[in-house]
Amino acid sequence: MEVGTGPSEATLRRLERASGALATQAVARMDDELPWFRLMPADQRSWVTLVAQAGIASLVDWCRHPGRPPRLTGEVFGAAPRELVRAVPLKQTVDLIKVTVEVVEDRVEQVAEPGDADSLRLTVLQFSREVAFATAHVYASFAEDRGAWDARLEALVVDALVRGDRSEELPGRMAALGWATTGPVVVLVGSAPPGEPDSRAAVRRAAHSMRSEVLVGVHADKLVVVLGGVDALPAVAGRVCREFGPGPVVVGPQVDSLAHAGESATAALAGLHAAPAWPDAPRPVQAEDLLPERALDGDPVARAALAERVALPLHNAGGGLVETVRTVLGNGGNLEASARALFVHTNTVRYRLKRATELTGCSATDPRGAWTLQLALALTGLDGDRSLWH
Repeated sequence: MEVGTGPSEATLRRLERASGALATQAVARMDDELPWFRLMPADQRSWVTLVAQAGIASLVDWCRHPGRPPRLTGEVFGAAPRELVRAVPLKQTVDLIKVTVEVVEDRVEQVAEPGDADSLRLTVLQFSREVAFATAHVYASFAEDRGAWDARLEALVVDALVRGDRSEELPGRMAALGWATTGPVVVLVGSAPPGEPDSRAAVRRAAHSMRSEVLVGVHADKLVVVLGGVDALPAVAGRVCREFGPGPVVVGPQVDSLAHAGESATAALAGLHAAPAWPDAPRPVQAEDLLPERALDGDPVARAALAERVALPLHNAGGGLVETVRTVLGNGGNLEASARALFVHTNTVRYRLKRATELTGCSATDPRGAWTLQLALALTGLDGDRSLWH
């Protein structure tokens, strides 16, 4: 707008006096024409009224200072709380502006002094364009601020998981980050890609491509990823692990909710620390598959798990299972030599080993299974009553 082409001062004063009524009429029209507006809570509807009234007041000020670049962001939206920007999407805000402008345009003849109607109508159209730009700026600023806040909150959650925090605030913090699922969760840990500042974005894209909820953080040189919201979490973990840096990627045990995500993270981190002891481990590797290495590394949870899942079931089953497993292990998996040492038939050895595998999930004739069995029996013998193992 050029200086001297705007509405007269008398018209501007009339527009000022009518601003409250115009804002009320605009909100009434929104209620008639925008079904989603009728569903808004009363407090948000009242904020919209204030924003509409502030917009009309800003129009008057802009007309009085036509040579000054309009600073509409603070003037129009300053009265609205951040919650309104969060609750009303940009497209709907554009609809609100459109309705407000239409109401003012419809009342131009009533508000303007004689001969001022065309000038006021042109001014309203120019101003509505400026408000549209201001609206886009508000939403862009909000997105930027929200992104920074989310990054800080995400870092706090990752730090809590790494420290093994069992805080009851964890699910609430995750919900604030947009985490919607209440189902199973797993945590992955591994090295962060060197020289890849956008590694977290790559992880998010990979997880979202499989419709999984995801939380990503970097702690020291470790990349920590929380996955949930889908049934096929192992498949998602297999896809996401491609975005990690070199070295092992460990998947913690699946837990039933976010409240227990710390347990999965603790196991995964313990597995990552112990993983170098199993150079041929798959990638990703389950933390549960690293129980022997974790136990050797001093993880009491892994040591207790080996006793509970491997050694004690063999002992409690009786029938010579412990003796048979020990003998087979001592003979390097040779069943015939083991049968002679036990004074039983080879088929008896096979039967007992089958039973031992069913109880423990470990086969004494498989290198990995034999290693797990031998370590579980040895550690449990050190921890418990030695008379059980002789």
